Amino acid sequence: MIRRDALDQLPVRTALPALRAALDGPGAAVLCAPPGTGKTTLVPLELAGLTSEGPKRRVLVAEPRRIAARAAARRMAWLLGEKAGDRVGFTVRGERRAGPRTTVEVVTTGVLLQRLQRDPELADVDVVVLDECHERHLDADTSAAFLLDVRETLRPELRLVAASATTDAGGWARLLGGSEGPAPVVEAAGVSHPVEVVWAPPERPVRPAHGMRVDPALLAHVAAVVRRALREQTGDVLCFLPGVGEIGRVAGELAGVDAEVLQVHGRAPAEVQDAVLAGGDGLRRVVLATSVAESSLTVPGVRVVVDSGLARVPRTDHARGLSALTTVRASRAAGRQRAGRAGREAPGVVYRCWAQGEDGRLPAFPDPEIKVADLTAFALQAACWGDPAAAGLALLDAPPAGALAVAREVLTAIGAADESGRATARGVRMARLGLHPRLARALLDGAPEVGLRRAAEVVALLSEEPPRAYGDDLAAAWRTARRGGDAYAARWRQEARRLASAAGEPWAGSGAEPVGGGAGAEPVGTGAGAGPGVGRSRSAAEGVGGRAAAVTGGRRSGAGSGGGTAAAVTDDAVAGLLAALAFPERVARARGGGSYLMASGTGAELAGAGPGPGAQAGRGHRAGPSDGGGGSGLRDAGWLAVAVADRPVAAVSARVRLAAVIDEETACAAARALYSTGEEVRWADGDVVARSVTRLGAIELASRPLAAPDPGLLRDAVISGLRREGFGLLRWPPGAASLRQRLAFLHRELGAPWPDVSDAALLERVEEWLGVELGRARRRADLARVDAGQALARLLPWTTGDAARFDELAPERIEVPSGSRVRVDYEGEQPVLAVKLQELFGLQESPRVAGGRVPVLVHLLSPAGRPAAVTADLASFWRDGYRSVRAELRGRYPKHPWPQDPSAAEPTRHTSARRGRD
Repeated sequence: MIRRDALDQLPVRTALPALRAALDGPGAAVLCAPPGTGKTTLVPLELAGLTSEGPKRRVLVAEPRRIAARAAARRMAWLLGEKAGDRVGFTVRGERRAGPRTTVEVVTTGVLLQRLQRDPELADVDVVVLDECHERHLDADTSAAFLLDVRETLRPELRLVAASATTDAGGWARLLGGSEGPAPVVEAAGVSHPVEVVWAPPERPVRPAHGMRVDPALLAHVAAVVRRALREQTGDVLCFLPGVGEIGRVAGELAGVDAEVLQVHGRAPAEVQDAVLAGGDGLRRVVLATSVAESSLTVPGVRVVVDSGLARVPRTDHARGLSALTTVRASRAAGRQRAGRAGREAPGVVYRCWAQGEDGRLPAFPDPEIKVADLTAFALQAACWGDPAAAGLALLDAPPAGALAVAREVLTAIGAADESGRATARGVRMARLGLHPRLARALLDGAPEVGLRRAAEVVALLSEEPPRAYGDDLAAAWRTARRGGDAYAARWRQEARRLASAAGEPWAGSGAEPVGGGAGAEPVGTGAGAGPGVGRSRSAAEGVGGRAAAVTGGRRSGAGSGGGTAAAVTDDAVAGLLAALAFPERVARARGGGSYLMASGTGAELAGAGPGPGAQAGRGHRAGPSDGGGGSGLRDAGWLAVAVADRPVAAVSARVRLAAVIDEETACAAARALYSTGEEVRWADGDVVARSVTRLGAIELASRPLAAPDPGLLRDAVISGLRREGFGLLRWPPGAASLRQRLAFLHRELGAPWPDVSDAALLERVEEWLGVELGRARRRADLARVDAGQALARLLPWTTGDAARFDELAPERIEVPSGSRVRVDYEGEQPVLAVKLQELFGLQESPRVAGGRVPVLVHLLSPAGRPAAVTADLASFWRDGYRSVRAELRGRYPKHPWPQDPSAAEPTRHTSARRGRD
């Protein structure tokens, strides 16, 4: 029986006429309705004609999360007086409840993408509702783009609704309307109760969150605020935290409170989720939730919200090839959504765990995932759709060009796309597995080596990062999941069954056909980041077949589900091979002290690992598996395949969160595209180093000296040395330095054809003036024998004939009246002539150079050679300055001439007595 009383109370009902008109007209609309108005539940039922006499339509509702999809379907079924699976059903990864009578089906956006790839027309669907589109998840944006393409080219009658509690209505309206103008925006007013804001920052400063780490002091403060709220307010408390780990920690801090503590997140068991959404039975509740409770779920009975102010979002470090969830400050829009949960049913209170002054500095909206996340899965979806560059897709935000280029390189490297970017048959198969393309590659290429069942089990572990309690050893985590009875282990088993079925073989001994495969698969990608370290290969599977001998002792394993020779492979070898296939650029070799170098060039550190006694830079092998204990159980491994890593703020190296032990052969086979052998001639440690080097990406495997290096490489290495250490590597006799200074002076004063001899200019023309010597140089010592002056002379303008005037324009020496030839110093801005004062007697004007354009700056010296005066105008000095110099120095140097009129006196280099004798 339809629950009319509940339906009639939903405020969105007032917006239904305008929404129907929009869908009957343009066929697309943006629905803006606050949480609790019924946009997720009543609107699909009305559009399907299940609660009214309207036309019967099949409606597909896309939710960003599995928990929201299940909850929405169950709520709609309850409103119809049914259970989910009849007229209202749902499909999420690993679970499907729908039947032939299903008219409204709720799916995740990942499932919707799979459906669109298999059946672009969505022939049996009349209306698609994209719910919570304001969250800007990548799958949701991609689904919207594909649906708009379908409406334009295949099914113009397909109706489309973008629904959200708060969104960029104008942007979505323009996107949905396309060339015909913005789509109608339909707004529904909600029942809003006032919410009081209480600012509750920590008393002492806490460390900012970074990566997956949140300061325990902040979590302790959040728990204290929850206790305070329980004392000061009535009703249930909803506390927002960034992730599962933080929820568990705060739950521990709340032990002993007079309330039921519940945990809501995407990994929570379905029965716990149902209990939270069903409401309490009189006992106060504290619901600890991730952002899933911001808008996707309605938790009844909540009067108080405690907001930690943090959120967890995907981020990709393309420079280091790392992708992971990271903790950030929640946006102001998210803060408003969270606060609104306290005022759904009655006036409420929100406790914000930060200072009021910080609020204005928070970002206004969260970043769209397409701007910050790994785009490999998006690139594969676009390639399978027939638009590898995503140039024709209608997206609110275009994907960053650099991130998309990296993603397309990964697809080519793993054989999912050809050189033009088009999806291969292998790529289409990968997309249908409902996995990140890297994990799909590991499953498809690893199954023939280790058996499908075991490959599916490891890939299932990689698709959802295990709890921290499982440790950082992938093989040990695998064993823990096998024998575990926790919620994660249950989800893992279900996903492993799905993957084994989707990859082409039923689960061995399962006794039940897995559900949710194929079109019901939701893509995931925890830790599956794109990275520039992935190289291109002729075939994605090339090199993997040869790995069988190494992991099975020379016996080729079958492609079965775990039997035959595949069973002889150890868990450690299986886990290592699969992780290496998924992340070839993250195979890493030990450097000592728990430190590793990944093939991508990024360093990696084990958590709490010191130098292991067995750590070596060769093959990695442990005495036995480790399931726990102090520090990391991987610390003695010589080689690792790093599955999950992040980089803490200000850290140079990545931090390993999940990895498996491998050996060198496995690393080289899995990362064959990064394997290279070649001549390496470079400038290093102050000299030319010439070697034949074998590398796996940035990891040097072996090297030997080169007896006869390639001349071109030698030349490049020598030039590199000059760039790094400068032309001081050459021999600079006094004449060479003077020549360079004179040329620099003429270039500065006269310009062309006199050459620029700055370091940058000389490096640019190095072949022109130093080419002969470069051809003979093999090491630093050879450069030290090169006369820089002779080489620089080649830059003189010989072809124009100006070189003949060089000594005239910039003379090395100038003859003064005494007959001495005195060197001119061109090092400064103005040429300097330093000469004893008596040698210039009789000279009326200062000497000039550069064809008479530039006066020489004369440094007049005492008879002892000490500075006495400086002038660029000798005539003025004789008139005005000489008298004071004469008065000061005549008594000190009485044996030298000090005439009254120096301009008419006879110049001399000698004393008065000697001059008289001469």
